[in-house]
Amino acid sequence: MIQKLLSHRHVGVMSALLAALLFGVSAPLAKVLLAQTSPWLLAALLYLGSGMGLWVVRRIQRVPPVTLAWREWGWLAGAIVTGGIAAPVLLMTGLAGMSASQSSLLLNAESVLTAVLAWVVFKENVDRRIALGMAAIVAGALVLSWPGAAEHVATSTLWPSLAVLGACLGWAVDNNLTRKVALNDAGFIAMAKGLSAGSTNLVLAVALGAGWPGWETTLSAGLLGFLSYGASLTLFVLALRHLGASRTGAYFSVAPFFGALVSVLLLHEPVTVQLLVAAALMAWGVWLHLSEDHAHEHSHEALEHAHEHVHDAHHQHEHAGPVVLGVPHKHVHRHLPMSHSHAHFPDAHHRHGH
Repeated sequence: MIQKLLSHRHVGVMSALLAALLFGVSAPLAKVLLAQTSPWLLAALLYLGSGMGLWVVRRIQRVPPVTLAWREWGWLAGAIVTGGIAAPVLLMTGLAGMSASQSSLLLNAESVLTAVLAWVVFKENVDRRIALGMAAIVAGALVLSWPGAAEHVATSTLWPSLAVLGACLGWAVDNNLTRKVALNDAGFIAMAKGLSAGSTNLVLAVALGAGWPGWETTLSAGLLGFLSYGASLTLFVLALRHLGASRTGAYFSVAPFFGALVSVLLLHEPVTVQLLVAAALMAWGVWLHLSEDHAHEHSHEALEHAHEHVHDAHHQHEHAGPVVLGVPHKHVHRHLPMSHSHAHFPDAHHRHGH
């Protein structure tokens, strides 16, 4: 059980951090593309690139079709509207009116809002260690965004800032709704979001008179969307499956630091005191989450669902035919009521109160 928990933690943490890396570099690159096209059309191209790229990958891998329960389609539809259609348009609108670094740092609000919604609305558990870790990561983001002596906050950035914050709220709602379907194929969820949201925004952008950019811009936007939205979202869903929404959001909130680090390595921007202090705070926050040991007596209610699993303490059901021990398989199965104590995360099998 302990080995399985550590494996889940490792997969979840690495997925969340890699998702943060891919998403963290998206804002500066999208800022460059905004010089060639409108915010609404760019949002459409990014998500279409995400959906189409994942569709091609799944076709090459010959992934079988995915079926969702009716209730799950409702959760996914809500995630597509809030995080796939509204949020990227708001982000591109805000990005068009402010610097890439400002908008990148404002995106930290997504992880905070994700955690708040997970704790308050969806009743995901939180303790002092997790809250302190989140506070340390947010403090690191604030240090990164603190204006220097030669900088000032311009009133002209008010509405762009509110647009970016609106995008963060949309993605925070999206993250918590996606958690409801996170046991399903992560690539399918990301592909469905990309194709549905991208095509919807494309129709709206063209209807509003957006001009089509050159093929270089179109291909660049599609590739950026595939990596920073498609691959990133797939990894994010995997992290949600293993860690829950608030903890995944905490790891994902280091995305601005990854963006700053890439800027130093590739764009030769200076290593500042702000960057070093922020790195230390974020590293401490991540360590607080990594070293979490949440264990107590808890009860599982009867539950029936389908997802990929191996037989462990939570999966002791019968099969019609032989099943190889330790090999993941997927089918509808039922969990009987039980009570026990072990270290755990707020994943799909641990939604109990505290």
